[in-house]
Amino acid sequence: MPNHPIVAHLRGFDDRIAVLHRHPTAPADTLCRVTYAQLADRVAAFSARLGPARRLVALTAGNDLDSLVAYLGALDAGCVVLLTGELSGELAAIYDPDVVLDHGRIVTERAEPAHELHPELALLLSTSGSTGSPKLVRLSAANLLANADSIARYLEIGPHDRAATTLPLFYCYGLSVVHSHLLRGASLLLTERSVLDPEFWAEFRAHRATSFAAVPYTVDLLDRIGFAELSLPDLRYVTQAGGKLEPARVRAYARLGAAAGWRFFVMYGQTEATARMAYLPPDLVAEHPECIGIPVPGGHFTLEPVDDGAAEELVYHGPNVMLGYATHPAELALGRTVTALRTGDLARRTADGLYQVIGRRSRFAKLFGLRIDLGRIESELAAAGFGAACTDDGTRLIAAVTGRGRGDPAALIARVAGLPAAAVAVTAVDELPRLANGKIDYPAIRALPPAEQHPGDDVRSIYADALALPVEQVSREQSFVELGGNSLSYVTTAARLERVIGRLPADWPQQSIDRLERTPPARGGLGRALDTSTALRAIGIVLVLGSHIQLFEVWGAAHVLLAVAGYNFARFSVSSAPPARRLRHTARTVAMIAVPTALWVLITMVWQPGYYSWQNVLLLNKILGPRNDTAGHLWFLEVLVYCTVAAALLLRIPWLDRWERRGPFWFALALLGLTLVLRWHSFGLYPERDIPLSPLACWYFVLGWAGAKATAVWQRLIVSAVLLASVPGYFGVTDRERLVMAGILLLVWLPALRVPAVVAVVAVAVADSSLFAYLLHWQVYPAFGDQRLLALFASLAAGAAATRMVVLCRRNRTRLALQGQYLGGRLVRQLRDQQVTRNRLAGKVIE
Repeated sequence: MPNHPIVAHLRGFDDRIAVLHRHPTAPADTLCRVTYAQLADRVAAFSARLGPARRLVALTAGNDLDSLVAYLGALDAGCVVLLTGELSGELAAIYDPDVVLDHGRIVTERAEPAHELHPELALLLSTSGSTGSPKLVRLSAANLLANADSIARYLEIGPHDRAATTLPLFYCYGLSVVHSHLLRGASLLLTERSVLDPEFWAEFRAHRATSFAAVPYTVDLLDRIGFAELSLPDLRYVTQAGGKLEPARVRAYARLGAAAGWRFFVMYGQTEATARMAYLPPDLVAEHPECIGIPVPGGHFTLEPVDDGAAEELVYHGPNVMLGYATHPAELALGRTVTALRTGDLARRTADGLYQVIGRRSRFAKLFGLRIDLGRIESELAAAGFGAACTDDGTRLIAAVTGRGRGDPAALIARVAGLPAAAVAVTAVDELPRLANGKIDYPAIRALPPAEQHPGDDVRSIYADALALPVEQVSREQSFVELGGNSLSYVTTAARLERVIGRLPADWPQQSIDRLERTPPARGGLGRALDTSTALRAIGIVLVLGSHIQLFEVWGAAHVLLAVAGYNFARFSVSSAPPARRLRHTARTVAMIAVPTALWVLITMVWQPGYYSWQNVLLLNKILGPRNDTAGHLWFLEVLVYCTVAAALLLRIPWLDRWERRGPFWFALALLGLTLVLRWHSFGLYPERDIPLSPLACWYFVLGWAGAKATAVWQRLIVSAVLLASVPGYFGVTDRERLVMAGILLLVWLPALRVPAVVAVVAVAVADSSLFAYLLHWQVYPAFGDQRLLALFASLAAGAAATRMVVLCRRNRTRLALQGQYLGGRLVRQLRDQQVTRNRLAGKVIE
């Protein structure tokens, strides 16, 4: 007989689907199905493998089938599970588990149990979801069953429900999704994909998922991808917990759900209550978005006076209240030491009978779904010899520290809080900022300037440096594309990343920083991986400059570069971000081309009168003329800007944007078909010899776009067929057409090349400076006369020097902006303190 009540239910659902999951050996677009009967067999087999001894089992779990089977199997065997995302050395040393499992694989095992375990104890979870603290919540099998049943009742979970696992299994909120669905014979779509991934939503739709869970940061991500525009016909409800969501956003999502046919449940809970204590019924969300709602079935609240009756603390009573805490192994033998849960939240009961949290008794921060005790962190820093005051800004834990303690305070904070190092900001100060009344000035701590940023060997600092952003504005949950990365910043960023983390996955620009750092890099092969678009940019600019200088005569590279520009536009500007943000990012990219071009043209007009005209300053020569040789030198940059702006504005049309999001390849192919009209008909806009060097060549840009969205072999074959049918005869020069076709075919079919490291370094440098090399070479190479090879190197060197100068200017501008913000904040605080002092003096005079 199974020892755990949730496991006992598995056999009762027979051939009903329990889990959909991705098997490592299955095709990328295929999910495997596991029935309840099959899951029960696997759980029973794992339980038998553990044997009859009741032992302490530490399980490092992910959102995968092996972790789920190991978790249920350990419970079924009567073991006590210490469930974590990562078993820290401190936790392992303190609790000394009898068995250590890593995603279902037994790492270490001791046959005889070394601990006395209370008969009711089933599960141990960290108080904050992290592994940095030895303080654990002791939960019983009755706790798990009661909370799972309670949640299933108010969410009305039935056999036809299917939840996508958007939260980790080791997090009490994510675990409650598993418990409540397995209890009712519903199914789980087990995935570790982020809601930022288009593949997540493709699987969600294809496998008819009906719900997903969200913490506040998940809601931020949903806003980025344009969640309101997604078509999810089977979605029945969305739940939100793990931190307070602003009332305006609660109301917005409630209305969105009402319009789309799904319900939005706002919930309140703590690990100490196994997961949930309250929920706000969806029909009340729009009217009372500031409330946590009513107690879950089987539980109730009381309000108990604190602080001399000035406020009331919310206290929860119910069968899901933990047995108590454990801070060392001896406490695993204890029975119930807690009968009611003092939440630490100050609350009130509204006239409608709803509960509303209005504050905290103690100082906690909620970051990355973790509840962090700031007082404990300050105590740990004090024990290490630091004076400290800690706060947060919603995305980072911020600390001001004094003194010379032992070790690195940032590392200490990260370990104690269970946060990634990038989410901790520490500033050393001579003394802690204080208000006029002597209390710590926490707003002043939040306004402290970050420590001087030196581009380091971590992804976050590399992105900040490459995109000229303050490092604190770079979230670990954001991707290169979301942060505004484009083809101009892509080249050097990719090169620096590969030196730090090894060979990059093909979709690294779309991966969050956190996921990129956690993804095992693909290795093997000689040399380094060089992105094909980067290689083509390097080769293309050399061929263009060399042909203009008459060192050789190889034409066609400019049109390959136009296709590369379209390819990169599709990768960096046609993203899952909201339309307005996509347009801002594209505008930034265009400005990085147009502004330097206009400035250089103005300088040249002073230096070489008559070389360029005012139409070149505005990048309108190809539209307004004049059509002479020197005025047409910048045709490529003008056409590139026209294509980019037109494409970005096209995607601002709502119905086109929806079409592109639903079918990226078909949208690009339809757009290619439309622009191909200009391949065969110029409508008399340009003389025949000028057509290839005019905006009518925009179909090359769209061809690259389609190539980027062609992810399947048959899609690449279609793009290749269009290419091979369209290019011949366009220039009337066979060699030129062959070069264009070869370059674009390489772009479509081969995302990266393995080259010797020295070749990769040179290619990256040349590609990165290609814009300025093209812009400046017209004025550089004539100075070298017949020394054409030297002229080519000089043009490339001038481009590299100009690129470096622009990068340094952007860094200095960012640094000056940060200093200005700090000085402004300090001035405001000084004025405020002076006013407080004047008020106090005025009070003394009156006395």
